[in-house]
Amino acid sequence: MLLTLDIETIPTDDPEIIAEIAAGITHPKNMSKADTIAKWEAEDKPAAVAEAVARTSFDGGAGRIVCIGMAVDDGPAWSVCRSSEFEVLTEAFGFIMDSLRDFKGGHGSESVTVVGHNVADFDLRFLWQRAVVHGLRLPSCLPRSPKPWDKTVGDTMVMWNPNREKRVSLDRLCKILGVPTSKGDMDGSKVAEAAAAEEWDKIARYCEADVIATRACYLKMAAA
Repeated sequence: MLLTLDIETIPTDDPEIIAEIAAGITHPKNMSKADTIAKWEAEDKPAAVAEAVARTSFDGGAGRIVCIGMAVDDGPAWSVCRSSEFEVLTEAFGFIMDSLRDFKGGHGSESVTVVGHNVADFDLRFLWQRAVVHGLRLPSCLPRSPKPWDKTVGDTMVMWNPNREKRVSLDRLCKILGVPTSKGDMDGSKVAEAAAAEEWDKIARYCEADVIATRACYLKMAAA
């Protein structure tokens, strides 16, 4: 079974975490005058705090998942997208487990390849971390700590180039391989803004487009 997977995450909105982040951001060490420090605190620190908070969308201990998109084999892309992370996880895990049961019933096997772009280092780790937070168990076919070269994982970023310094974005990989890109008016940097506006359908369509593009890239490279 080929399970293509993509998640969309947003930064923390927890006031305690944000306050902790803000407390850890201090003025540059070369500043010593009180008025210069006060000016930095008023004019520059808010942007520094906002930037640090935005980065928590990559941190499974602080950010959260608002959308999970999937496709089984060559089937249509499907997603669950809403404000409740617990509901997103439970519904997505249910879809995966139902798909796995159907697959095993037809094949008598649990051979699953999880496909995604940077899925080994990011998506699967983030999913496991958020599942732990909510007291949920990952479906058995999702590896907890996969290596990028694990046969149960088809990481399109690593497949194209395993060198960390030369890894490629999904958009760039699509253009290289002649695959329709999922990037347009919507991209990952706009997910938090769309979530704040409760534009769940917009996020879902974007996530599903990522799934379709990733699968196309994987199949083209796997066939080479």
